[in-house]
Amino acid sequence: KALGRKDEGHVVVFAGDGATADIGIGCLSGMFDRNHDVLYICLDNEAYQNTGNQQSGLTPPGSNTTTTPAGRFLPGKIGKKKDMVSFALAHGIPYVATASVAYPTDIRRKVKRAVEFEGSKYIQIHCPCVTGWGINSNETIKVAKLAVETALYPIVEYENGELVKVRKIKQRKPVEEYLKLQRRFRHLFKHPKGREIIEELQRIADENAKRFGLDE
Repeated sequence: KALGRKDEGHVVVFAGDGATADIGIGCLSGMFDRNHDVLYICLDNEAYQNTGNQQSGLTPPGSNTTTTPAGRFLPGKIGKKKDMVSFALAHGIPYVATASVAYPTDIRRKVKRAVEFEGSKYIQIHCPCVTGWGINSNETIKVAKLAVETALYPIVEYENGELVKVRKIKQRKPVEEYLKLQRRFRHLFKHPKGREIIEELQRIADENAKRFGLDE
């Protein structure tokens, strides 16, 4: 802008969930507050995976990480996953959406739509991590779809603060189908507090379904 240049491209930021929801959240808030013309894409694999699977603000309850190890007393991570969609919406930015690697066409459409808006845009993409989550690489898309089909990860889209689209679920699956495929949640099926965590995750999914009207 200072050089008088226009229409030379778009500024796009890619960052993980730790950099987004924890380390860089103050800078992100400042960017949203000033409504800089930037598309910010959070690649959400629900932990600090580059440095060895430590808990982040977007780690879901019950996850076994190196900083929330499941053991005799601790049933994995305690506390809910941070709601970054509501955080972004609270700043009044023009475009906010979630997406999943299970639906690449949806990602492409949302990126194209986001850059049509002037100001800050936020897209959070759910990205299973093979090593951190303890899944087989050939099950990545299956696990990603289950996160959506259980309503643990709602796919939503907001324009100027208004909810304009949601991905409906034809036949919602219980969260246990999602959890049992991942080593990070395996302890929940035998830990003394495991059933309590599973029920909490099911409540979160049920609340998401009700909040966004996900059930067809």
